[in-house]
Amino acid sequence: MLQSKYFRTCLAIIAFLTILYLGSKVIFLFTPLVSIIQLLLVPMMLSGFMYYLLRPIVNYLGTKNVNRGLSVLLIYLVFTGLFVLFWVLVWPTLREQIQNFIDNTPYLVEGIQNQFNKLQNDPSFSRFFKGDTDVTTRLTEYVNSAINWVTNSMSNLITVISSIVVVIATLPIILYYMLKDGHKLSPILQGLIPRKYRKEGQEMFKDIDSALSGFIVTRVLLNVVLGILLYIGFLLIGLPYSLLLAVISIPLNFIPYVGSLLAAVPVVIVGFIESPSMAIWSAVVILIAQQIQDNVLSPVIYGKSLDVHPLTTVLLVLVGGDFYGLIGVLIALPVYMIIKIIFLRIYEIIIAERVDQPVPEPSAPPGIEIEIVKDDKV
Repeated sequence: MLQSKYFRTCLAIIAFLTILYLGSKVIFLFTPLVSIIQLLLVPMMLSGFMYYLLRPIVNYLGTKNVNRGLSVLLIYLVFTGLFVLFWVLVWPTLREQIQNFIDNTPYLVEGIQNQFNKLQNDPSFSRFFKGDTDVTTRLTEYVNSAINWVTNSMSNLITVISSIVVVIATLPIILYYMLKDGHKLSPILQGLIPRKYRKEGQEMFKDIDSALSGFIVTRVLLNVVLGILLYIGFLLIGLPYSLLLAVISIPLNFIPYVGSLLAAVPVVIVGFIESPSMAIWSAVVILIAQQIQDNVLSPVIYGKSLDVHPLTTVLLVLVGGDFYGLIGVLIALPVYMIIKIIFLRIYEIIIAERVDQPVPEPSAPPGIEIEIVKDDKV
C-alpha cells in the first residue's frame, strides 16, 4: 500500500495543505518581508525597465573599449542634459496647460451640457433626440462620470509619482550597478541549477532576457512615436491642451489593448467641449496615429510576435490591476512571459526525459537464462 502511486500522491497533497495551513497561522512573521518587497518593488521595476533600455548603449560603448562604469556615468551625463532641455523647452508649456486644465475643470461639465443643448436645437441632429431630454441627461451623466474617473486617475497617478519621488533616490544607484555588473547575474543564476540541466537553464535565461528586452524596448519606441504623432495631429486640428493630452497618452498606451481606449477618453471629451466637430477630428487623429503604429511601425520594430493571445492579455491586465493597481497592470504581461518561458522549458525537460528513458529488457524466471540475439540485418 505504501508503494502505491495513489497513496503517495494523497500524502503529498495532505502535506502541501498542512504546510499552507500552518503558514496561515504564522503569516505575521512574513509581514516585514512583504513590506520590504513593497518598498523595493517600484525602484527595482524602474531600474529593470531602464536597464533594458540603456544596456544596448553600454554594450555598444563596450565594443569601443570604454569601461562599463564610465559608460554608465556618460549616459547619466547625457540624461542630465536631456532633463535640462526638457525643463527649459517643454516643461513651461506643459505646466501652463496643466494649470489651465485644473482651473477649467469645474466648467467642463457645463461646457458639455451646452454642447448637448446646441446639438438638440440643431435641425440636423434634433431628429436623433426626438424631444427626449433624458438622452442628453444620461449622456451628460456618463460624461460627468468619465471626467470624474479621469480626475481620480490623475490624482492616483500623482500619488504614484509622489511615492516614486520618495524612493527615486535609490534608482540611480541600483541602475548603476545593474548596468555595470548585470552581465554577471546570468552565470550566477546558472550556477544554482543542477549540472544536468545547466544547458537548458542557460537557454531559458537567454529566452527570458530576449523576451523582456524586446518587449520593453519596442513598447517604449512605439509609444514615444505614437505620442509624437498625436501631438502633431492635435496641433494641426487646434485641439486645446495638445501637449498635455499627448503626454498623458504615452503612459496609458503601455497598458495593452485597453490603454489606447483609456487614452482616447480625455482627448474626445476635451475636443467635444470645444465643438462636436473637434471631437470627431480628435478621434480621427487618434485612429490614424494608431493605424500608423499598428500597421507600419509595429511590424518593423517588433520583428516577431509576442505570442500572447489578446484574451490572455486582457485577463492579465484585469488580474494585475486587481492585485497591485497600476503597477500590477504594467508588469502583468512581462511576469506572464517569464512564467510561460520557465514552464515551457520545464515541460520540455520532462518530455525529453520520458522519451530518452531506456526500455527495460525482459526478465526471466529464476533458473532460466534468456539469450537475446541482436540481428543487424534488415
